Amino acid sequence: MADQAMLVRTLVELADNLVDDFDVVEVLSLLSGRCVDALDVNAAGVMLASPTGSLQVVASSSETMRTLEMFQLQADEGPCVEAYRSGQPVVNVDLGATGGRWPRFASHASSEGFGSAHSLPMRLRQRTLGALNMLRTQTGAFGTADIAAAQALADIATIAIVQHQAADDAQALNSQLSAALNSRIVIEQAKGRISEATGADMDHAFRILRNHARNHNLRLTALADQVAQRNIDIGSLDTLPPPRRPTARW
Repeated sequence: MADQAMLVRTLVELADNLVDDFDVVEVLSLLSGRCVDALDVNAAGVMLASPTGSLQVVASSSETMRTLEMFQLQADEGPCVEAYRSGQPVVNVDLGATGGRWPRFASHASSEGFGSAHSLPMRLRQRTLGALNMLRTQTGAFGTADIAAAQALADIATIAIVQHQAADDAQALNSQLSAALNSRIVIEQAKGRISEATGADMDHAFRILRNHARNHNLRLTALADQVAQRNIDIGSLDTLPPPRRPTARW
């Protein structure tokens, strides 16, 4: 069941982030995390299509989810891939069902403790820009209200990508998509540097990066570029206490 209060806070927070020259990757990272907080899902991620049509991982709620998203692309099968190609929602797929539609992905996701998959296309008019992917540890139907709420969040993500009239300008939209995908590469490089320097896992490294950007009113991608180019001392980044061990939701 969707957490209505958290959904409202999420909508407000996302709207607050949609300002001039906003960071698409930061907004989509926020979206992925809030899906887990507000909806009955355990992990979420966003894939976007490049101007050439190839999908790439842009944001995820955890490193485990990012790895599974990457596996989808390598295996060329999975909920996000299907939702993007069909332009239709893919919900309530039991990953443990024999003879499933994505045997390799389902086996890999099941081994990580997930029981069902749900993905919603991010559409603009007749064009599908990507997909919002959500995984749950349990099987069973994902409620209608949760699906509607998730679709609303996916629509906000789409609006974020086509902000500033990019929707009416194919060249501008392609530039926005390319910038978002390139930004994600820089963020992964920065996470790797922070992880190597501090011993933190990749999830914690990302939280350090995002926390410092927010505390100092910096764009996430700009800070990540400084870290990746070794133009900033890792030790100067604001520290965060190690995350508490999460309580199982199943």
